Amino acid sequence: MLTHLAIQDFAVVRAAELDFGPGLTVISGETGAGKSLLVDALGFLSGARADSGVVRHGAERAELIAVFALHDAPEAAAWLREQELDDDGDACQLRRTLRADGGSKAWINGRPATIAQLTELAGLLVEIHGQHEHQALMSRGSQLALLDAFGRNEAQLADVQAAARRWSALVKERDALSQRGDPGDRMAFLEHQLAELRREALEPDAFADLVATHKRHAHAAGLIAACDGAGASLGSDDGPSLGRQLQQVRNELARQADHEPRLSEIDAMLEIAAIQIDEAASLLERVRADLDIDPTAFDTLDRKLVLLHDLARKHRVTPDALAAQRDAIDAEVTALQGSEERVRALDGEIETARATWQTAAKALTKARTKAADTLSSATTTLIGELGMGGGRFSVAIEPNAVADPDPQGAERIEFLVAANLGQPARALRKVASGGELSRISLAIEVAALGLDAVPTMIFDEVDSGIGGAVADIVGQKLRALGGKRQALCVTHLPQVAAQGHAHYRVSKAASEGMTQSAVRKLEAKEREEELARMLGGVEVSKEARAAARRLLADAN
Repeated sequence: MLTHLAIQDFAVVRAAELDFGPGLTVISGETGAGKSLLVDALGFLSGARADSGVVRHGAERAELIAVFALHDAPEAAAWLREQELDDDGDACQLRRTLRADGGSKAWINGRPATIAQLTELAGLLVEIHGQHEHQALMSRGSQLALLDAFGRNEAQLADVQAAARRWSALVKERDALSQRGDPGDRMAFLEHQLAELRREALEPDAFADLVATHKRHAHAAGLIAACDGAGASLGSDDGPSLGRQLQQVRNELARQADHEPRLSEIDAMLEIAAIQIDEAASLLERVRADLDIDPTAFDTLDRKLVLLHDLARKHRVTPDALAAQRDAIDAEVTALQGSEERVRALDGEIETARATWQTAAKALTKARTKAADTLSSATTTLIGELGMGGGRFSVAIEPNAVADPDPQGAERIEFLVAANLGQPARALRKVASGGELSRISLAIEVAALGLDAVPTMIFDEVDSGIGGAVADIVGQKLRALGGKRQALCVTHLPQVAAQGHAHYRVSKAASEGMTQSAVRKLEAKEREEELARMLGGVEVSKEARAAARRLLADAN
């Protein structure tokens, strides 16, 4: 429920603060006073596109703040918890600034928020019905959405949509498999490639070993010469080998170690060097033993390496990626082997999905038919009460022309109206009279409103074009709606204004060389005077005041 609205430097309003309670609150004022600005402010707080033109002349920015109690808005409270914006569990503050240069910023509970977040949250808190709201009812899609909302068909519609999505996904999969054509030729080609690749050792480690072995055989002569020379230097028994020379150095230092203790440290280091030289010599012997000049073996390795490079070029990969290419071809062959079976299986699954959709669609059709009867009856009654005696409203339900499962169900609907007794019913979008259309649309809205979870409803002169006894009925309907939900109504009709549980008046006056608007809540006597003004115009007569008192008495 909206509890507080603060406006600063917005259009012709310098500053205004309003407190709201439950029930129906009416807002009135002279033409041009800016009474719809309160609705406009809530529209911007609900995420409407920023407009620099609404910033008061001479100000840098407009600031708008709305505070909502959350006791009657559980969905909004849950959204705030999910977004981690629930600083105060009992209330929520929306704030937005609109700059004169066109910029805009938004906050939720004091934290920066995106316009998308503001729009999503406001949609759970407030619902605005403007003067031209009935235009949305001209769309058959909007009519269907309204009927489903009226009938609370969310679960049935969700089942239909899920079944339609499942059917569509299966059909796309079958079509994709069918577009590949006969898999036989493709399988034969791939199986030939797979057999060719499977004959070779293609793992990256095997290829690396092959390259290393090939390089060793290619340089065998030079390697043998180097190993023999190094072996002679390291371990010769009949010459000045490195090991023998090192041992001689150690012996000489040992004889002098008693005179210089640090020589012992050097000897220890040379001992380690001697051990490493011995190990190097042993490893060198093993390497030399593996070396052999074998032209036949080298030729075999060379041809193997050429073969792998040719395969890599053929498949447009590097040699070390041939194993992955082999596995990919193997996977495609397996998929193709099962494609025919999959197509046959898909045919069965598609028929099952269609049957599931048909079952869900029948349940939705039944629910829509019931909701259509109830909405037709309620709206027809309201049309009569709104001064269109003999008029009737009905919802035509027609089978869908499309044979395939439709996410919206098996039917389309059309709102039909006969404005007067004896007239044939026509589509609502073809009703010519603007006054009739306004009243019929209001009847539909009143019949369908109050059923959703949005706690606050705003009406901006939806009573335009009516008057007299009909205005009394409209006021009574809005007051009754206020018993279910908080309702705010901007009105020019005294009969509607009299029905409010609270009454605000917007006035305008010249100040500091420009027109400014002010908003104030009316007490009982002030309210009587305002209703008299609305009844009698500029000159308020005794008769107008008496009529105003009667309106208030009747409303109470």
